[in-house]
Amino acid sequence: MGCGKPRGINAARKLRNSRRENRWADKDYKKRAAGTAYKSSPFRGASHAKGIVLDKYGVGSKQPNSAIRKCLRVQLVKNGKKVSAFVPRDGCLNFIEENDEVLLSGFGRSGHAVGDLPGIRFKVVKVAGVSLLALYKEKKEKPRS
Repeated sequence: MGCGKPRGINAARKLRNSRRENRWADKDYKKRAAGTAYKSSPFRGASHAKGIVLDKYGVGSKQPNSAIRKCLRVQLVKNGKKVSAFVPRDGCLNFIEENDEVLLSGFGRSGHAVGDLPGIRFKVVKVAGVSLLALYKEKKEKPRS
């Protein structure tokens, strides 16, 4: 007999209210509705952000892989937060010096670390206004500063 939810011609209010309460158990809804993407993430909800390079360093990858991944410590221009960013492709770290302006984007998992890189959530897209891919393929040169 009892199937758990109210049915009938006057059940709409009860169904609507219970749905409103239970949606908060969904993690993605909670993040979206509470606005935590704008409050807590370093990019403040934006897809890209500019920053100044503070330091270059290598990160050891997690098991079972064995490599030293090249990373940067970057201070964001918009809010002064310091984040770590991955430098993609072989030899691209050579195009980046300290105090360069870089453009960062997310690393593909909406604020989570990717693959065997522990705690690194962002990657470098541009250096001094020039695409890192164009520098790598030798289509452009980095401007003299």
